[in-house]
Amino acid sequence: MAERPPKPTGAELNILHVLWAHGPQSVRDVQHELNRTKATGYTSVLKTMQIMLEKGLVDRDDSVRPQVYRARVSQERTQKQFLSEVVNQVYGGSFSALVMHAAGNHKLTPDDVAAIETLLDQLKKGRK
Repeated sequence: MAERPPKPTGAELNILHVLWAHGPQSVRDVQHELNRTKATGYTSVLKTMQIMLEKGLVDRDDSVRPQVYRARVSQERTQKQFLSEVVNQVYGGSFSALVMHAAGNHKLTPDDVAAIETLLDQLKKGRK
C-alpha cells in the first residue's frame, strides 16, 4: 500500500488550494494567485513548492519552461485527512459531536439544511 503523504502546513495548503482550483501552474502563477489575498514573495513560494515536491505533495513537469507544478494529492483526500485529525483529537472520535457543534455555531441556510437532510437520507438507505 502506498505511503500516505504528510499533512500539509498552512502555507502548503494555500498553494494546494491554488493548484486544485486552477490546475497545473508555474511558481509565478501560484504567487500571483496568493497575492490576491496576502502579499507573498516569489522566493517564499518557490522554496515552499520545492519542499512540497520533496514531501510528495506536488509533482513538477521539468520538460517545459517555466516548470509547472500540479497537486499530487487530491483535495478530497486532504480534507478527509484534516477532518479525521479534528474528529479524533478535538472531539474524542465523536463525529456527531463535531456535526452538532458545527451546526449549532453557524447559521444554516435552508439550502444547508436540505443538503444535510439529503445526506442523512442517503446514509440511512445505505445502511439498510
